[in-house]
Amino acid sequence: MRVPSAKSWSSTIRLPKSTFPPRTTPADQAKYLQRCTDDLYAWQAKVRAQQKPFVLHDGPPYANGSLHAGHAVNKILKDLICRTELQQGRRVQFVPGWDCHGLPIEIKALEQVRAKSEDGE
Repeated sequence: MRVPSAKSWSSTIRLPKSTFPPRTTPADQAKYLQRCTDDLYAWQAKVRAQQKPFVLHDGPPYANGSLHAGHAVNKILKDLICRTELQQGRRVQFVPGWDCHGLPIEIKALEQVRAKSEDGE
């Protein structure tokens, strides 16, 4: 029976050399996130201050129904639209909103109350 040697096989694999680390550290990840979010909006306000803004008002993710794949598609499409506008040189403002679907929720709640009262509960 043959015993495996402690030889390193890394010299036999032809991988490209890179100066990038294989994984980001948590500190670097926080720095990248800051740069891609808050710093991006600050940069737009300074560099593209004269540009007409592209404003996307976004509603709540699942205001009147259960969460489903369409909600993810909705958010992805809105993100793609904002990125496209940014790449075309426009100043982008993504405004999350949370109170634009109050009426459908209220109607659904009233329907449930009516159904319970009709059932005699």
